[in-house]
Amino acid sequence: MYYVIKKKMDTHPTQFIGFKVPKFITKKNSDNVIFEFKIDGKIVRKWVNKDEILLLTDDKEFYLQTMQKFKNVEEEQQKLVTQAQEKLNETIENFAQTMDEEFESFEEMRKEDDIPCILKELD
Repeated sequence: MYYVIKKKMDTHPTQFIGFKVPKFITKKNSDNVIFEFKIDGKIVRKWVNKDEILLLTDDKEFYLQTMQKFKNVEEEQQKLVTQAQEKLNETIENFAQTMDEEFESFEEMRKEDDIPCILKELD
């Protein structure tokens, strides 16, 4: 059995996937690795670019250790993203509230005679 860790391109928040495969096919001068799976009794082949493969090994223990390391880093980074998103949401809410207050203040102010606003004439 072989163990694979593959990058997932443009798939935030998940950046990698791990799987086991009974067989693979490749050549030194090829850019791809063909992974062979058996699904419902049928052989299925999946082509993967070598640049997307982080690890291809038959060492299950090393695979599991590496997966755990990547999962830990991903979890920590996701916490930072979540915190940043919460901060951004708070900042956006503050922005909207500040602008609403500014609009309300201006709407009161535009009623004054020295403010040139045609809307006063339309009321």
